[in-house]
Amino acid sequence: MKLRSDLTINGKLYRKGEMAPKWFIYPFFLFHMGMFGLSGFFMAYASNGPDLAFLYMHGGIAITVYVIFYLAIFGLDEVRWMFINAGLGLFGIWVEIDWILSLFGKSLGDFPVAVHVTPFLYYILYTFLLRQLVLDLFGARGEPARKRRVEMAYVGLSLLVYGGTWLATR
Repeated sequence: MKLRSDLTINGKLYRKGEMAPKWFIYPFFLFHMGMFGLSGFFMAYASNGPDLAFLYMHGGIAITVYVIFYLAIFGLDEVRWMFINAGLGLFGIWVEIDWILSLFGKSLGDFPVAVHVTPFLYYILYTFLLRQLVLDLFGARGEPARKRRVEMAYVGLSLLVYGGTWLATR
């Protein structure tokens, strides 16, 4: 993937338009964001979790930083696609987080809607990163026809997973 702005990784400057070291970027962000996302998830849905202000501060700062990195690495068009994907996948997000909570004997309805903002945003950021990884794994980023097929398969597989999860939990 070509960087959309200058970025320093491990002390080395990569200029806008240069190829980013994807085998550093994906593992780093998947792990790092996974840890922050899990902490945000557990804080949001804990029986005696922190105040909503702390949850928003903790998650809001991290989410803002991730979006800035996403813009630098992937560019505005891809980040815009992230929000389109999120809008389409709201059903899936709701179903899957509700399913995860059911593993702990809880449900989304046990919490006020405001509590779900941070975990939902982490979910959106994480699934965006997975989509970027799929595009790169299938060499679809620079080939419009292949990219369209990979994106359609991604959407179809996501709907199968979301729908299957929804049906399995009813």
